[in-house]
Amino acid sequence: MKYALLLMGHVNDPACGEEGGASPEEFFAFDKEITAAGVVVDSFALEDPDDGGVIVSSDENGERVVSSGPFAEVKEFVGGAYIIDVANIDEAIEWARKSPGSAPGGHVEIRPLAPY
Repeated sequence: MKYALLLMGHVNDPACGEEGGASPEEFFAFDKEITAAGVVVDSFALEDPDDGGVIVSSDENGERVVSSGPFAEVKEFVGGAYIIDVANIDEAIEWARKSPGSAPGGHVEIRPLAPY
């Protein structure tokens, strides 16, 4: 079964910045381990959320407005993701636990991929 591991952070948490959280080396080591295990279907990392934007419907007329940053309200962002192919949710959970993205200041969301 295929699962997405979404590596999440929060823009107001100093642990997600240069001052703390997992180091790039920890992410590189995890990437090497999960790739060598043969479960990675695809993966990507995203640039800083301040460099992106969000399109939202702002009113009952459906007018779409662009706002900067990851989300206007929550300030949580996806830093990257893995698509993995494993036997079951328990295996996906084990990989998510190993990810440096689950260190303090972040979390890993596990979502099964829809079959269509």
